[in-house]
Amino acid sequence: MSLMTLTAAITGDQDPDYYAGRADAYDDHQAGTPLDVLITRATYNTAHHTPGYAKGYSTRVEEIRREIADINDLQADIAHTEHLERAA
Repeated sequence: MSLMTLTAAITGDQDPDYYAGRADAYDDHQAGTPLDVLITRATYNTAHHTPGYAKGYSTRVEEIRREIADINDLQADIAHTEHLERAA
């Protein structure tokens, strides 16, 4: 069974390949693909897909990388705070 990824309507000068790349990166991430594999795929897409698709995929992968970094930072802050509370 597959799920459809919904995106905003494409109008005007927007490149549908860009949004297809973003949707594929999102789907790959939701399927559990590790970040390092997503980055490798983004690099591969630069040489083997349209520029719009590659840019969309790479942009979403960068957003995912930042989200993961933010989550890791937050978890480290929480662990540090809990450690200090226990020590007091």
